[in-house]
Amino acid sequence: MKEYDFVVIGGGSGGYAAARMAVSLGLSTAVIEGGDQVGGLCILRGCMPSKTLIESANRFRTLRHAREFGLSAEGIGFDAGQIIARKRRLIAEFADYRKGQLEDGRFDLIRGHAEFQDPHTLRVSLRTGVTQSLGLKSGCIATGSVINRPPVPGIDRCRISDDLLEMTSIPASAIVLGGGPVALEMAHYLESLGSRVTILQRNTQLLTGSDRDVADALAEAFRRRGIEVLCGNRLLRIEQLGDEFSVFFEHGNGESHLEASLVLNALGRRPNLSGLGLEKTGVALEGHAICTDLEQRTTASHLFAAGDCCGPYEVVHIAITQGEAAAKNAAALLRGGKPVTLDYRLKLFAAFTEPQMASCGITEHEAREMGLNVIVASYPFADHGKSIVKGETNGFVKLIADAADGRILGGAVVGPEGSELIHEIVVAMAFNSTAGQLALVPHYHPTLSEIWTYPAEEIAEMVSAY
Repeated sequence: MKEYDFVVIGGGSGGYAAARMAVSLGLSTAVIEGGDQVGGLCILRGCMPSKTLIESANRFRTLRHAREFGLSAEGIGFDAGQIIARKRRLIAEFADYRKGQLEDGRFDLIRGHAEFQDPHTLRVSLRTGVTQSLGLKSGCIATGSVINRPPVPGIDRCRISDDLLEMTSIPASAIVLGGGPVALEMAHYLESLGSRVTILQRNTQLLTGSDRDVADALAEAFRRRGIEVLCGNRLLRIEQLGDEFSVFFEHGNGESHLEASLVLNALGRRPNLSGLGLEKTGVALEGHAICTDLEQRTTASHLFAAGDCCGPYEVVHIAITQGEAAAKNAAALLRGGKPVTLDYRLKLFAAFTEPQMASCGITEHEAREMGLNVIVASYPFADHGKSIVKGETNGFVKLIADAADGRILGGAVVGPEGSELIHEIVVAMAFNSTAGQLALVPHYHPTLSEIWTYPAEEIAEMVSAY
């Protein structure tokens, strides 16, 4: 039985980052990947394919609004089959590149399903049908997540995001279950290509965890587009009659139902831990996720975790950072050295809707809950020159700062290119900048990014007046 210094279970973005870092630190390393394809959720069924479809949708929306800009775009249309074909071509290229990275010989790539026999032994059921065992001095669990299917009658009749990524026809109508980023991005995609869309959200707002004013601004922008947004519902059941679906839900004290050609289950994901044998390792769970500390260490001191299987934020750049930290700390464990800890202060998030929503740092609500004395300032895109020129005036930007010195603690944006604009605040926060310092940075006019100077100036003036 071969023994490795470091074994990674899962070859997605977090797992690959862990393996790459471990090899660079001189650890003998293996990656075990049990999926039919290699690449992980982001490349195969998440970030990259969904954003490819959304790019097509965004360009079609531009054509739809050509007349507002004095342009003629008559007889426009789209070919959903060609949209999917482009997506397949691009994703195949991304996946092939990752496959090449995993197979370039720096570490052993083992294709099969891994199950712990004890804290230091794995049994791998290879795709060839053969079973082998291997030993590990340390390891990283990076098995990702799977679609969450709550116990609602008929939920299995719903499509999931994987299905939409292969759908070569657009339904006349769709009901999207959920109010998270996947739900909102798919609602945006479908409506952009002509589907009549309704969003059914359990929470009383979209984007649970975001500030209410941010969520409400996005919901209002969706409603202006013709997307129906219904929050505060309890899903009861889904029924199918022929090609049509009925979704029954409780709203207030009464039962209601909606009908559509398609129902999308976008009710989130849960950690993919089935069959891993974690009960034999001493690895504890918190809810459905692996419990880790800020070193990415589990309750088994030689095992670490990264990505969606442990959280706390299911986004790719964090999974990569977690994987790298896991490898560094495994090396420190085996070779000696100071472990690294993760800092979630920046907490970057984005939803590629129209308008886009993005945030970083803490929210205003979180700041109040923590008892922090903060100053909050915002500025609307409807009063911003470049936004008016672009015809994209929905939403606003918002800054949260420490009332004592104006240090920026968080920011949010609902508006044009929000996923790009938020990085200005991420950089400012990374260097512990104050709102006053941000306000002094030159911004070219007219640009979208200069909108941040207005709330920054307001906060700087309020701090000086304290």
